[in-house]
Amino acid sequence: MDKTRLFLVACLLLLSGGVLAADQDKRDAATAPLPAWEQLSAEQRALLVAPLRERWNANPAERARMYHHAERWHEMTPEQRKHARRGMRHWEHMSPERRSEMKALFQAMRAMTPEQRKELRKRWHAMTPEQRREWVEANPPTTPR
Repeated sequence: MDKTRLFLVACLLLLSGGVLAADQDKRDAATAPLPAWEQLSAEQRALLVAPLRERWNANPAERARMYHHAERWHEMTPEQRKHARRGMRHWEHMSPERRSEMKALFQAMRAMTPEQRKELRKRWHAMTPEQRREWVEANPPTTPR
């Protein structure tokens, strides 16, 4: 091997080692514990808040609902928050048809007594998919607030 080729191979090895080290640094940073909010820099805080700021500014009609949700979240216990997160993950993985059914059920149950809710849940579980579809058509969910 001539000196030029040897030099190029050495450079490539050094560069690939640097890339691998950078990848390892990223993995280490992703698994390292992060500081409390108070210890974050202004830039880190801005990065975390930016998506919320964008949603807030882009949806003036939704601001009251967003604020109400933030208040409710703040008042929840850690166990209630855990339950809410589990529900949100479940919701995200539902089909559009299933979401429509759940919206209709939720809206119908809001005006019911606990006994009426229990009875509707019992009837719902006994329904066939066709009967559920008919029930949703008869009790469509309203558009979001």
